[in-house]
Formats: sequence, C-alpha cells, structure tokens
Amino acid sequence: MAQSTRTLILEQLKSARTALAEGWGVLRQRGPSQIQFWFIALLVGIAAGFAALAFRMAITELQAVIYEADDRLHLHSFAATLPWYVLLIIPTIGGLVVGLIFYWFTDDGRVRSVADVIEGAALQDGRVETRAGIASMFASLITLSSGGSSGREGPVVHMAGVISTWVSNRLDADGITGRDLLGCAVAAAVSASFNAPIAGALFALEVVLRHFAVHAFAPIVIASIAGTVINRLAYGDVTEFLLQTPGSLQFYVELPAFLILGLVCGLVSLLVMRGIFLAEDVGSHLQSRLHLPSWLRPAVSGAMLGGIAIWFPHIIGVGYETTLRALSGDLVLHTAVIFAIVKTVALAITMGGRMGGGVFSPSLMIGALTGLAFGLIATGLLPSVSGTHTLYAFAGMGAVAAAVLGAPISTTLIVFELTGDWQIGLAVMASVSISTALASRLVDRSFFLTQLERRDIHLAAGPQAYLLAMMRAGAVMRPLGDPNGASPEEIQPLLDRGLCINARATLEAAMPIFDREDMAWLPVVTLDDEGVETPVGVLYHIDALKAYNRALAATAAEEHS
Repeated sequence: MAQSTRTLILEQLKSARTALAEGWGVLRQRGPSQIQFWFIALLVGIAAGFAALAFRMAITELQAVIYEADDRLHLHSFAATLPWYVLLIIPTIGGLVVGLIFYWFTDDGRVRSVADVIEGAALQDGRVETRAGIASMFASLITLSSGGSSGREGPVVHMAGVISTWVSNRLDADGITGRDLLGCAVAAAVSASFNAPIAGALFALEVVLRHFAVHAFAPIVIASIAGTVINRLAYGDVTEFLLQTPGSLQFYVELPAFLILGLVCGLVSLLVMRGIFLAEDVGSHLQSRLHLPSWLRPAVSGAMLGGIAIWFPHIIGVGYETTLRALSGDLVLHTAVIFAIVKTVALAITMGGRMGGGVFSPSLMIGALTGLAFGLIATGLLPSVSGTHTLYAFAGMGAVAAAVLGAPISTTLIVFELTGDWQIGLAVMASVSISTALASRLVDRSFFLTQLERRDIHLAAGPQAYLLAMMRAGAVMRPLGDPNGASPEEIQPLLDRGLCINARATLEAAMPIFDREDMAWLPVVTLDDEGVETPVGVLYHIDALKAYNRALAATAAEEHS
C-alpha cells in the first residue's frame, strides 16, 4: 500500500514537471506576441477611455453654455428657470444642426450606435463605419447638450469602435483579433464613462462580442481597468449616483414583491422598446408622405421635445437629477408615474426623430421611477413586512435597463457600481432575472438585436442564423470549366427555367432553393448593366454545406478558446 502511494505521488510529480515544461515552451513561443497584444489592448483602452471622458466633459461644458447650468446633477432645476421660448428654441436648433450633420456625412441619415457595433463584431471582423461613426458622435454631442432625451453610452460605444477599427486596419488584424480589440475599446469606453470597470468588461463580452471566450477576457479587463483609471483621475473614486438612503431588504418575506416588480419592469421595458420602434416607423411614414427633407426630421423632433420640456424639463439630457431623486425617494407616487411616462415618450421622440444618443441612461431613469412607484404602493400596502421604497427604485432601475439591453449580468453589476451599494444584490437580481426573461421573449432578445432584425440582419438567433448571410455564392461556387463541375451544356436547361443565383447573392438565398427544388447544384450567373445573365459557375449544395460547417466550427472554436 505504501509502495502504491509512493508510485502515485511520483507519477503526479512527473506529470506536473511535464506540464510545466510544456507551459514554459508555450510561453517562450507565444508569450511575447500575447504580451504585445495585451500592450496594444492597453493602448486601445487608454485611447477609448480618454475619448469617452472627453465626450462626457464636452456634454457638460456645452450644457453649461446652453442652459447656464454648471452642475449636471441639477440641470433640470436650472432649465426650469428659463423662459418657455428658450426651452422650445434650444432643442429645435440642436435638432437642425444634427440633421445637417447626418445629411452631409451619412448616406441614410441614421445615427450609429451599439447595434452597429454588435453588427461589426459579428459580420465585419470587428470593424465599424468610421465616417458615419464620427458624424454620429458629434450629432449625439449636440443632441445631449441641447435637450435630446437620450443617453451617452450609444455614441461612446460606437466611438470606441471607430478607434479599434482604425487600429485593426493598421495592423491588418484578422477577425478574432479585430473583435478582441473592439471588445477592449468598448470596455474601456463604458468604464471611463460610468466608472464601472466590472460592468464595462462584462458589457463588452455579453452585449458586443456575445460570448465569454477566455482568450478575450484578459485584454478586455486590462482595457477596462485603464478606462476606469482615466475616469478616476478626472472625477475621483466616487460613484455615479451619490446616495444617502441605501435600502434594506426584509429578506425572504419581501422577495416575492421583487419578482412581481420584475414582471412589471419587463412590461415597461417592452413599452419603451416598442415606443421607440413605433416612433421610428411613424416618423419615416410622415417624412415620406409630407416629402420632408431628411435633415429637417431631427429639428421637428427637437421642437416636440422643447414643447414637452416647457412643462417637464426633467426630460432634458441624460436625466441624472431625476434618477437621483427617484433613488433617494424624493418623489411622490403620481409624480414618479407621470415622469416615467413623459420620459418614455420623450425618448421615443428623440430616437424616432433620429437625433442620436443611446437608450441605457434613459432606461435607468425610467426603471428607477417605475421601481419607486411600485415600492411606494408595495410598502404602503404591507408596511410591516417591507423595507424602504427606495430599494425598489434600485431594483427597478436595473430591471428595466437589463431588459432593454438584453444584458442581465453586466446591468446588475453596473447598478452596484453606479450606486456603490452592494447590499441590495438579492433584490436587484430577482427583478432583473424576471424582467429580462419576459422581455427577451417578446422582442428579439434585446433592443439592439431587434434593431438589427428590423434591418434584416439576423443576429438574435445566433451564428447558425447569420453565417449563411456572410458567404457569397461566387466565393463558394465551382467556376465554369472546373473538371469537377457541371458543363455549360448541363446548366443551360436550368437557366432556361430561371433556376439560377446571382454570384453576389449569399448562401442564405441559395439554401432555400436547394431545399425547395431538391437540386444538387445550381447555376451561378452575373448581371451586366442591361440585366443580361452570364453563367460563371456552379454552386453545389455539398460545397455550400461544407462552407457553412467550416464557418460554424470556426465560430465555435473562437467562442470556446
């Protein structure tokens, strides 16, 4: 028995020495390049962090000039003292400037935001549009400074994507490296913007890259730390919301109320998302019917926002003051409900009017107001078994934002980091889980993925749904004259029947034809300027399936590496 134990120990030591030797060999071969990439990730994180910080400071400075408000936490109080015509004119002029920016620098007059970064990660090897992205940043800066009712995370995330795209193009980076650099830039930008290093890193993984590959974790964390350090050098080690009345949970007895709050917040988030999409559709319909120039659409939306701000100045900008009041319980029930409704309408007008900005910060505000209203009712009905109503505002803030973003993990953590209160974990997690589960069934996973779905970009269902759209028939076909392909004589009968596919078409269009016609191959043609078809090759069903399988395998390998 003693001999057996000794033998076992010696075998384990031998295995350990072998593993260490192999590890040292890998470190010598790959270590320098890996360390070099981490250094590049750090530089990308620093650049994105400073860009996010500059964007945030620029908003504050412009708001101070426009609204004469030196304190962003009391912007609404300053705005309420201005004459009504000033509140009307400022967002109208801001919308006009935004419209002209989009008219001159984009092809479609549409702001670039988080959805476009997700698309770039999935379909463009981690690249995003540069020209339109820079235009969106300046347009969103004008929007948020002049009265637009949106958030800053959308332009900040896309701005980070522009930085990583520039670096990836300089390095001629492949898809995996480009996506990793994009994740690093996004993590740093979110961290620098909100002083939330944990949530910044997880946001990049959960929302943008949509996987938690180990190889991407270290550089993204490094970049996120860099962004946080940049934020704290400018603002100090303080939370986004300074709270004086942290909540307390009456433990198990009160948890069912937070599950119910999750259902309520899931429905509220659905109304927020559907409201934005409805405003977008109505705006496009009216623009077409009234022959309204695209550059005038944001100005009309700005005028509408100005009209609302005359009576409800809390809709202006990100909404820190109102969110803080909700989290502090400094609002009565009917005020919280009215503010939530008006903010939802204002957000829909801003986004539907193509003024720019993001949806995260408004979701936090709407969620805090919803949670506060629910908490006032719940604690009023059962005061003996209830904690403070402000705790419901915390949970509601996270629940609505998580459902809109489709990011329960990073949103839960960002609530903790924004408030500095880690004692509310059970309440926030309970509400977030239910709201996200409900809302994700009623839309395509999240607001961003639903935006892409409305553009016929199918990312919500996963790579098995969108990889076919990434491969062109012309890239997979066997050219005419290939000894293993069909001859021109063999493909002519199919051409006469109209059974062919354009070389520029994707496999997403080809696969249904194979299934419907039960064919082994399909002629591939090109079209000239007069619409004349010229056969150039043959797309075999088996070749399409092989290409699809290779793409799936590569995606799985990246996500699990």
